Amino acid sequence: MISNSRFSVRAMSLAVATLSAGLSMPTNASMGNLGTTYGVMPVDVATAQSLSMFNDQVSATYYNPAYLTQDTRGELTTGILHADQELRSANPNADGDVLSNSPSQHVLIGMKTNLGSLTRFDHPIYLGFIAGVEKYGKEMLAFSSQTTESGQFLQYGKEPLFLNIGGATPIWRGISAGASVRITLEAAAKLDAVSTLGGETSRERLSVNAEPSLKSILGTNIDLGRTFCPNSDCFLDGWETALTYRTKSAASTAIDSNIIVTQTIPDPGLSLAVSTIDSFQPETLAIGTQYRGKNWRVGGSIEQQNWSELEDEFAADTIKDQQSAAPGDRIKIDDIVIPRIGAEYELNKNFAVRAGVAFEESPLKSTRNPEINYLDTDKIVLGLGLSVTYDRTRLLAYPVRLDIGYQYQQLQERDFTLVDYDGNETDVTAEGDVHVISGSITLKF
Repeated sequence: MISNSRFSVRAMSLAVATLSAGLSMPTNASMGNLGTTYGVMPVDVATAQSLSMFNDQVSATYYNPAYLTQDTRGELTTGILHADQELRSANPNADGDVLSNSPSQHVLIGMKTNLGSLTRFDHPIYLGFIAGVEKYGKEMLAFSSQTTESGQFLQYGKEPLFLNIGGATPIWRGISAGASVRITLEAAAKLDAVSTLGGETSRERLSVNAEPSLKSILGTNIDLGRTFCPNSDCFLDGWETALTYRTKSAASTAIDSNIIVTQTIPDPGLSLAVSTIDSFQPETLAIGTQYRGKNWRVGGSIEQQNWSELEDEFAADTIKDQQSAAPGDRIKIDDIVIPRIGAEYELNKNFAVRAGVAFEESPLKSTRNPEINYLDTDKIVLGLGLSVTYDRTRLLAYPVRLDIGYQYQQLQERDFTLVDYDGNETDVTAEGDVHVISGSITLKF
């Protein structure tokens, strides 16, 4: 005879393995995304996202849709991003301390155009979209949800499909507004099968559905000089301010399986239901400002990220299983505020350099969460980048722009207590280094 608890593990493994095969979902995903963890385009990476609200490239659909109006030309952008992570959990009793070093590798494509020419009104309406696919375009969905004895980092790993689409239009002298949607997937799988004690299945039936979930992003931008003194010079010339709001979003998967074991578990069989989330993005409110001089600009932003809502998501997660955890062992997550500042300088009409810095506080407040064993630390983010504009094109109507950005994230040391499945405790120190490099080529039309 085989025990029900032992078979439950076998059934769960079968369901999860079948779902993974059907959706091609690799492991090592994270509670982050490309835009919040690193930055979408090289400008965002290089400035630590401090100037992202004032970036007129297609990444504006995520950071501030209203800024799509700042360049009237159409745009086609392609790029890549490589994030090399070395996340450590130092334990004096262990041979090594590298917990994860799996890279995140994205290929990016985006486009922006003016749809105003489709109407009889002389009013511009800009539409833009951007997509990022993991493993240089080979992995559409990166997903992992697990318990562990050795610890797992909350916000790092492979990133899921990044997809944003939105539009913007000028409202009134210097004021623009825009809206976009972030698209995530909610997957559901149903598995029915008959199995022998040896694990050989027959009469299998598997159905998998993945539905898009649309989460809104709103943004507005104000050119203070054009708004308050459009016909004369004043001290507000060169100043811009922006306000954006992003609703929370997450990828989710639900598995419902029913297994009949020959001569052991008769009809209606053993039922197993699993529901879990991954790649959570918190509700975010951000305000930013910048001052633009003759050939330079400086700016910054402050973000309020409401990570505390993740506690409610974990409460309904059957893998994290926070409802059955003791009150003192439940994951505690707080809202955080992230300051960012950056600058850009145009060396001449062909070259520009930029840099930025940010401090990101960890939203994870509990240092002991048994079996899940999440790790997360405060981090300092530094960025540096370069833009090159090539204007001697023989066939193209507009110059070609090349961007490259580098970012370094230093994860500060923080002590945690890991608790294994038997209740044994181990004290570790979490820290790490992340190196990000991103490049893109932009064509105007």
